[in-house]
Amino acid sequence: MGGFLNWFWNPRVWLPPGTDWKDIVPNEKVNYTRFEDLYVYPIPFAICIIILRFFVERLVFYPLGEAYGLTKRRILVPPNPYLERHYKLKSSVDVILKKSDLDKSQVLAWLRKRKRLDKPSTLDKFSECSWRFTCYAISVLVGIWTLYDKPWFSDINKCWYDFPHHSIDNDVWWYYMLGSAFYWSLMISQFFDVQRKDWGQMCLHHMTTIALLGFSWTCNMIRMGTLVLLLHDIADPFLELAKTTRYIGFHRACDWFFGTFAILFIITRLIIYPGVILKSTMYEAPMILPMFAAYYIFNSMLLILLGLHVFWTYFILKVAVKALRSGQVDDARSSSETSGEESS
Repeated sequence: MGGFLNWFWNPRVWLPPGTDWKDIVPNEKVNYTRFEDLYVYPIPFAICIIILRFFVERLVFYPLGEAYGLTKRRILVPPNPYLERHYKLKSSVDVILKKSDLDKSQVLAWLRKRKRLDKPSTLDKFSECSWRFTCYAISVLVGIWTLYDKPWFSDINKCWYDFPHHSIDNDVWWYYMLGSAFYWSLMISQFFDVQRKDWGQMCLHHMTTIALLGFSWTCNMIRMGTLVLLLHDIADPFLELAKTTRYIGFHRACDWFFGTFAILFIITRLIIYPGVILKSTMYEAPMILPMFAAYYIFNSMLLILLGLHVFWTYFILKVAVKALRSGQVDDARSSSETSGEESS
């Protein structure tokens, strides 16, 4: 195992030529990043975020949704162990009918009710979106508060001058650790959250973001990492606000929030991201510091994110066109999120 780790973390891959891992060990002069922080803090913080979410949703957002008239569905499904077993096995109707006393119409009716029972209610979706809005809004505010006075926020080339010999401030440390923890919590919770049509793309996005944050932390490429983290969160609060207002019937507010989200998404992810971030990493960085293998790894991950941005922009524009035609915003990226509240 030690041999594999030595091979994987070869400094000739992850650091500029002439730099070794011992050169970026924290000392009295420079507070470098510590590799062990990646497995000591983000995942435990993510678990704490998930636990906090459980209580906040049930103590704050569920009551808030109920105050706006949302309720949990009450679907009565007659108990039937035989049908329940085949439902979980996803058996075909023909297989079920072989040993059932019910006719086909009765089996289909039972299966429809049972399937509806598994779908999240509008109250569930309202609570989930309210939680994500809270997290994204806090992340954006903390990111702006952390970075507004940092030299690389106004001059992106300072991400590369004297790299990797950059000291990390306490506020940047917390921003990075909490940002990593939040994306770990999204990665974990997506397995039991409302399922979306773009589940695979979201999973790829979360994994790529976590990998970028982890590798950039290890190589002390934290300055560029903070800019990418902030840029990717700016538009998201407005998407979650659009969803929550739609669930409680505030359609005009929903339209306004979705329009704001669409504009910010396109500006931040299709204009600023490639025009500033990728321009810096792909064209300006090679003119300032000697290239190394990790540079190409990071840029590949950044390009994956750009591809996902283009993919999601297609759906955003699809929603916008549909909204202009019908007068109502719908989330084309989600299968279950788009369905209305089923009858009780």
